[in-house]
Amino acid sequence: MNKRDLLLEIGLEELPARVITDSVNQLSEKVQSWLEERKISFDTVNSFSTPRRLALLITNVDETQEDIHEEAKGPAKKIAVNDQGEWTKAAEGFSRGQGKSVDDLYFKEINGVEYVHVKKFTKGEKTAALLPELKQVVTSLTFPKNMRWANEDLKYVRPIKWIVVLYGNEVIPMTIARVVSGNKTYGHRFLGKEISLSSPDEYTKALLSQFVIADAAERKQAIITQISRIAEEKQWTIPIDEELLEEVNNLVEYPTALFGQFEQSFLELPEEVLITSMKEHQRYFPVKSQSGNLLPYFVTVRNGDHQHLEKVAKGNEKVLRARLADAAFFFREDQKLKIETALQKLDSIVYHEEIGTLASKVSRARELVNRLADLLGFTEREREAADRAAQICKFDLVTQMVYEFPELQGTMGEKYALQQGEAPEVAAAVNEHYMPRNAEDRTPAANVSAVLAVADKLDTIVSFFSIGKLPTGSQDPYALRRQATGIIQTLINKGWRVPFEQFLIEALQLIMKENISAKERESLFTELVQFFKLRIKHLLQERGIRYDLIEAVLGGRIGAPASLVKKAEILDRKKDEPGFKESMEALSRVLNIAGKANADGEIHRELFENEYEKTLFQSYLTASEQMDSNEGDEEAFEVLVSLRDPINDYFDHTMVMADDPSLRANRLALMGKLARLINNFAKMNEIIVK
Repeated sequence: MNKRDLLLEIGLEELPARVITDSVNQLSEKVQSWLEERKISFDTVNSFSTPRRLALLITNVDETQEDIHEEAKGPAKKIAVNDQGEWTKAAEGFSRGQGKSVDDLYFKEINGVEYVHVKKFTKGEKTAALLPELKQVVTSLTFPKNMRWANEDLKYVRPIKWIVVLYGNEVIPMTIARVVSGNKTYGHRFLGKEISLSSPDEYTKALLSQFVIADAAERKQAIITQISRIAEEKQWTIPIDEELLEEVNNLVEYPTALFGQFEQSFLELPEEVLITSMKEHQRYFPVKSQSGNLLPYFVTVRNGDHQHLEKVAKGNEKVLRARLADAAFFFREDQKLKIETALQKLDSIVYHEEIGTLASKVSRARELVNRLADLLGFTEREREAADRAAQICKFDLVTQMVYEFPELQGTMGEKYALQQGEAPEVAAAVNEHYMPRNAEDRTPAANVSAVLAVADKLDTIVSFFSIGKLPTGSQDPYALRRQATGIIQTLINKGWRVPFEQFLIEALQLIMKENISAKERESLFTELVQFFKLRIKHLLQERGIRYDLIEAVLGGRIGAPASLVKKAEILDRKKDEPGFKESMEALSRVLNIAGKANADGEIHRELFENEYEKTLFQSYLTASEQMDSNEGDEEAFEVLVSLRDPINDYFDHTMVMADDPSLRANRLALMGKLARLINNFAKMNEIIVK
């Protein structure tokens, strides 16, 4: 079968850097799916992207769809044929629907029943005739924000300027927003010109001749190589932040790295301020000495060639100098602001109109910190430090530096707190209570920082839930899922054994005391527990824990998150060991019958009728005592496994649902108490054993 390469390019006005990679990946996935659904064979899909284009080059695309041979199944014979042996209307309708006549029908037996069948053959269409359908694929792309232009109805990320759909040397007709497809693409906006393509395989070379590196990976490597060359020549260390590199790569079509400098006096500013100014505002790479000290230089990447680099460097230096001058002014002004004065300003800042001011939030978080410190058994020094850290944790939000650079909240708070004589652990907590800030960030290690991080995030989640602002689908404007995950990760890493439900109760009491919630406490508590369980479930899935084991450990209360995760890991590790199946089956028998039990019922020893009842009861007492005295989850699992033989012997010789009501109640009470013991570890009857 003949094959041709296919080029699809969407030319656009400059795209936001943050959407380019996801958009071209989305285009690639959708076009591949379209080809597979249409049964059009191809070899490889190569993606290309720049700020002005999203493109795919698909190699060896068959010129014709695959022919389809299939067998269609119809109604059963008793429905397809009447008593006189004639075809029924059901059979006739089936044959018509398949484009056949009743003469083409035949019977085939499936599981002892005969069904009418028909063979179908569909000849593949020409690929060129189907390719215009790619218009629907192009217009179906989704973006974080769309726009309309001129009087077009299409909403898209940016206006479409040109379209190339080239199949071999054939232009495939397509019109989107009045832009007609052709074989013309465009080089660099200032250095390049229009290009006429005669075949798809010319694409990358033709663009390179017009100062466009279409392959994003190749472009990124060029940036890395150029930065490394500068570092080697100057004996510098230039840390390459992957997120910044990705953004810069999506801002240029023809990258040229260059360096500039700024005044040595600016190095008196905190390093974080300088780096934030360079990275977040200017997309510059900071420069360090080989010993790790920040130097008064920066590296930037120009979207163009090597002409007049000195002028480009001077222009960038001028812009950065203005930024740093502003930062220096803000830093000097902030030195005049006392912490207590800053805290007073929080009274006038509305955190949320239904929740209150930032000051009231800080007050709740502070009280919650003190309650949690009591539950966790903090030392007196830790309590005092945690209380002070909670009191001042948001003071830097009113500083000019944080107003100008929101990314530095917490960071500047720590520095300013140290300057004003706060204890190191207090200042560190002001910064670290925001941790983890993202998926790659660590959790706070110190007790003072960790308890403040948990309290602040928990107050945020509980208060927003209390006014009905829950995350829905992909919408989570207050980042409640991220904060919940941060709480759970912090509690896991700290290994604190206090049940999480107690943390929720304390936070809820404070919300209710301020009459913020319009919801009933119990329903709000249930909502919060389910929300956090979903976060834990997601975390366990990321750790590769099997779904039924996750359901087992999440079947009851959350308890201590560190312990819950440990239990899931124990079950996951033990699931393939000899005897696991038998142990789970024995424990599940107890749980299944205990659904009819009164777990609070008393057990009367005098009603035991055989030795197996006495043995199981004694085993229960021993297991209960061992689990109360030992906090190890591994040991708790082994204690439960030790109940397997007494349970099996009991069921082999004892009828739980005895006719005598007193015997039945006594035996159900024992089952109930055993079930409570088992469920404290996990709902073992949720585990699938084979």
